[in-house]
Amino acid sequence: MTDNHPPPQTGPLVCIVGPTAVGKTALAVALARRFDGEIINADSRQVYRGMTIGSAKPTGAERRQAPHHLVDILDPSDNFGLGLFLIYAAESLRNIRQRGKLPIVCGGTGQYVWGLVNGQPVPPAPPNPELRARLEAEATRLGPDALHRQLAAIDPTRAAALDPRNVRRVIRALEIYHATGQPPSQLPPPTPSTPPTQTLILGLTMPREALYQRIDRRVDQMMQDGFLQEVEQLLAAGFPPGQGPLDSPGYRELGQHLTAALPLEQAIRQTKLKTHRLARRQYTWFKPTDPRIHWLCATNPALPHQAAQAVAQFLQPPAPQPPVIQ
Repeated sequence: MTDNHPPPQTGPLVCIVGPTAVGKTALAVALARRFDGEIINADSRQVYRGMTIGSAKPTGAERRQAPHHLVDILDPSDNFGLGLFLIYAAESLRNIRQRGKLPIVCGGTGQYVWGLVNGQPVPPAPPNPELRARLEAEATRLGPDALHRQLAAIDPTRAAALDPRNVRRVIRALEIYHATGQPPSQLPPPTPSTPPTQTLILGLTMPREALYQRIDRRVDQMMQDGFLQEVEQLLAAGFPPGQGPLDSPGYRELGQHLTAALPLEQAIRQTKLKTHRLARRQYTWFKPTDPRIHWLCATNPALPHQAAQAVAQFLQPPAPQPPVIQ
């Protein structure tokens, strides 16, 4: 790594946030091309293979224009949440910075974005759904004390700090031990995912009714692009309708159409309304009054120029301070 590049643990981070359908991906790609960047996905559905149309993944052309991370990395049967996102995102940040590129986080899952920006500690081990299910069944069959005794045998310090009735936390401690081979109480404190400074957060917004109209047009386009067939293929592959990642706008309603005789027109109408509701929830994560967010109007023709100007100013090194004369 040359002296012009920051060490991989630190450095500038650009985030592009806002509600669904506002145009985050297109702006992220444009900025990545202009500033030699790579994009880290912060959308909780785009991580799943097979959920392409309904999650509005970057197109093949967009992915050829700029490298994308955390897209198509899991099956819909896999669990994914904040903890796993922080682990994967931290690794992506290190790799991007080691290449001397600019990391650009793009997505509307506020919990993920703020967890990364605020430097929330990266968990010592990713979730293990199979182990959790086995331990939960064991707690049901033998009682919570049986799991607590297991933990006490490998980590008396951690066991003494936990109430045996708190099965979830006992299971998490056992999960960490199985993943790391070390007692949880002996592990070093988790490190922050990324420093909360050196971050530019660009927020895209537009008038609410115009956003709803854009959402409705996008749902209609998704249907033309084969959204129903995509859901049909997921169900045929054995992924249960309305569960896990398929419990999200469009996948849930079209699944009901395919399995519960919900009329297609009604399923489409409900998809649009549920997506409107999703956009409103996203605005609770990304508030227009939040001083950390540099808001830009998504319908302004000057948007690409304004965003590029903000990033260029953000990346500009600070002016050297004059020497202090004693």
